[in-house]
Amino acid sequence: MGRERRAIIVGGSMSGLLIGLLLQRSGWRVDIYERAREELSGRGAGIVAQPELIARLSRLGLKTDDLGVHIARRQILNVRGEVTNAIGCAQVATAWERVFRLLRRAFPDAHYHRGRTLKGLTQTADGVTAQFAGGDAADADVLVGADGIRSTVRQHLAPDVMPLYAGYVAWRALIAEDRIPRDTHAAIFDIMSFGLPAGEQFLSYPVAGPDNDLRPGHRRTNVIWYRPADEAGKLKWLLTDAQGRTHDISIPPALIRAEAIAEMHDAAERLLAPPFRALVGLMDEPLLQPIYDLVSPRMAFGRVALIGDAAFVARPHVGAGVSKAADDAAALADALEVHSDVAAAVAAFEAARLPENRRIIEWARHLGAYLQATRTQAEQASAGRHATDAAVIRETATLDFLYA
Repeated sequence: MGRERRAIIVGGSMSGLLIGLLLQRSGWRVDIYERAREELSGRGAGIVAQPELIARLSRLGLKTDDLGVHIARRQILNVRGEVTNAIGCAQVATAWERVFRLLRRAFPDAHYHRGRTLKGLTQTADGVTAQFAGGDAADADVLVGADGIRSTVRQHLAPDVMPLYAGYVAWRALIAEDRIPRDTHAAIFDIMSFGLPAGEQFLSYPVAGPDNDLRPGHRRTNVIWYRPADEAGKLKWLLTDAQGRTHDISIPPALIRAEAIAEMHDAAERLLAPPFRALVGLMDEPLLQPIYDLVSPRMAFGRVALIGDAAFVARPHVGAGVSKAADDAAALADALEVHSDVAAAVAAFEAARLPENRRIIEWARHLGAYLQATRTQAEQASAGRHATDAAVIRETATLDFLYA
């Protein structure tokens, strides 16, 4: 038997846990290093659990039969609340926290290290070393950057790769089912429901309640409202807090100014169907999410690999974020199983995943083009194709069209 192989995973969210569990099951000694000191949480984040993700979780031996709420239908409501389009579409909707907890419980606490910030990394032909704040270091055979859009691993290896603002933002919230008025609940709760003001998109669907509570009356509605915001003007205004500080990339919910939330509420009264207005009225402390693309030309750097949002961030319309991370993790684990040489394995992983990630990015851009504050001529053409009611209701948050 050869010596025990060791892996360092930087980033303890979905991507890090997925690759960590896969490598651990292949006999690797795996340590995950997460910069946050507190346990991670995904406030305001509901997700569609694509069949590909459910299959990956099942193959890890994780229980998925109660992963979330089963949705059977989709509908579009006009500003008067009339259903203008409806189709059947069976999916499972869950919350970010539900999937995270499922993965986190499966990974041993002794090898999950919080409050650890990467300061540097070096690699040789024999291994890779990660240096952390405070002066300590860790050695391994492979290092995986799974630390999201703000990846410190990527910053060390490809500092020129930066998020690209898409030209619009999303207002998000999770609303407790027992707070929703009865008529609103009857009209939209169990259905993935869309509102389509000109150049905007409103979306709501049911997800599990806290601690994966699936009992009627204890679930939540996931609300997302995409609105255009030019980068130099409206976005800067939205990201500026009451003290006049403009935040980079995102702003903590508690620091969003009251006037920004009031403007969003006022717009709802003018633009949205009555059930959607009722939901917006319940968004007491919403999350503001500027939408970004991130495209890394490389995922392999010798013994270092980038996976998930550390390498590619797709706009949410595809509903592929966690599925994409799971596919990255599976491809890397498979390559490390096949190739005894780590650098060769990481290169093979990159060759497999770069084209797929680029395809997801392009499809997400096509779906979101009509929401942008400004558009190129090519984006105008995409907007025309994907902004119709029929396209939105069929193509949003499903991978069928991506892989057709």
